[in-house]
Amino acid sequence: MKIFHQIKARLAPKTGLYKYSNYEEYKQAQIDGNLRKLDCVWSSNTNIEMLTEYIKQNVPNIKFGICHGTRRGEEQALFRKLLNIEVIGTEISHTATQFPHTIEWDFHNVKDEWINNVDFIYSNSFDHSYNPEKCLDAWMSCIAPNGICILEWTRSHAVKTKTDPFGANKKTYEKLISKKYRIKEILSGGITGKDKDQTAVFFIVTHK
Repeated sequence: MKIFHQIKARLAPKTGLYKYSNYEEYKQAQIDGNLRKLDCVWSSNTNIEMLTEYIKQNVPNIKFGICHGTRRGEEQALFRKLLNIEVIGTEISHTATQFPHTIEWDFHNVKDEWINNVDFIYSNSFDHSYNPEKCLDAWMSCIAPNGICILEWTRSHAVKTKTDPFGANKKTYEKLISKKYRIKEILSGGITGKDKDQTAVFFIVTHK
């Protein structure tokens, strides 16, 4: 029986959605993960530079952007520098206050002033959502008529864990996004990840 359970555990699907007992368990898991990885930077400057050029060429009259789930705030710092506009980051952990232009915030929620007023949203943390459809709806409610939402995907996003509850492959991302929104383009980026050993893919999402 013990061997059977071990085999069953190994065969358990790595993709899908991790189930928490309640919201507090989710929030604590995110905070714990943040503290463990606080010195790690997943974003790639090369990719942010590429996305900046894409934004400049495809989003008119850009004034405001949001980066969700930024931990150390590296993403918004570079976007701010390259675009010369207001860009803020959100982070659910209390450590948000340690980093410039970062607010302590659960990215499933929306501030009234963001609705239809954000020119771009960028995140490599969509896999941290406990309810990805709700999360995407929240982000897209903020996107201005000519704005875009940029979701980064790498192979590590395909594995669900307690910290990264939404494990999904590229096709699952496409299917989820296309339910209500339009995938304008899928861009290929450079290497990224903790060990800079993964190739990034960027879904450019707009309203239909």
